[in-house]
Amino acid sequence: MTKFAGRHLIGIAVLGLVLAGCDEVSKAVDQANNATSKAAACTEALGIANFDPNVNPEQLQAEAGEKAAKLRDLGNKVAEQDVQQTLFAMADSYVELEQRKTDQLGNVNDWLQRSLTNLEQLQKACL
Repeated sequence: MTKFAGRHLIGIAVLGLVLAGCDEVSKAVDQANNATSKAAACTEALGIANFDPNVNPEQLQAEAGEKAAKLRDLGNKVAEQDVQQTLFAMADSYVELEQRKTDQLGNVNDWLQRSLTNLEQLQKACL
C-alpha cells in the first residue's frame, strides 16, 4: 500500500468516525427538541387543569375526557419522571370523573380534593 493510499484510508476512517459522532449528536438534539421542557409542561398542565368554581359538574364531566387526553399526551412528551407521573395521575383523575354516572356528579368534592392534591404534587415536581 502506498503512503498516499494509507493516508487516504485513515482520512476515510476519521471522516466515518466524525460522521458517526454527528449522527449521535443529531439524534440527541432531535430527542431534546421533541421533549417538552419541565417549565413548559408545568405551565401547560396548569392551564389544562384550571378549576373554575362556577363550572357545573356536568360541564366539568363533559370536558374531562379532553383534559385527560391532553394531560396524558403532555406526560408522554416530558422527560422529567416526577412531572410525568403527576401528569398521568391528573389524567387518571379526569378519566375517573368522566366515567362517573350523572347521579354521582352532585358530590364532586372528593374528586376536587384529589385533584388539588395532584396539583400540589405538580407544583412540587415543577420547582
